[in-house]
Amino acid sequence: MSDTVQKPGDTSAAAQSAKTSVTKRGGGDPASRGRTTIADGVVEKIAGMAARDVDGVHAMGSGLSRTFGAVRDRVPGGSKSVTRGVKAEVGEVQTALDLEIVVEYGVSIADTTRAVRENVIAAVERMTGLEVVEVNIAVSDVKLPDEEEEEPEGRLQ
Repeated sequence: MSDTVQKPGDTSAAAQSAKTSVTKRGGGDPASRGRTTIADGVVEKIAGMAARDVDGVHAMGSGLSRTFGAVRDRVPGGSKSVTRGVKAEVGEVQTALDLEIVVEYGVSIADTTRAVRENVIAAVERMTGLEVVEVNIAVSDVKLPDEEEEEPEGRLQ
């Protein structure tokens, strides 16, 4: 029986083998250790922002929710609700969305909803990694050019 004694600077095969026999803790890719969950509200915010970016979308939500939202927005410290008109159901790897929008008069509703769907799916999938299985869109109103704004911007009371 012979004992191998390792000396500093020793580059023999036995010395190299002794150095590499150290075991690492918690094997596997660090990115696969643990679980990520994404709240419904996160997906709703992303979808709401993406839908509002599409030309032809005047507002989000039904008339009633926009009215309540306008009151809430005027409260000091309140902010515009990006999730108004958006409902998300988020699973572990998939999500489904329901949107309610108001379109501007004169735009093609079919083209506008197609663009909203594409923009929302791209944004949600890119930012969350979730698969968007469906985006249901309800057009609840058309904003006519001569209608007064329900939510005037910048007006203080």
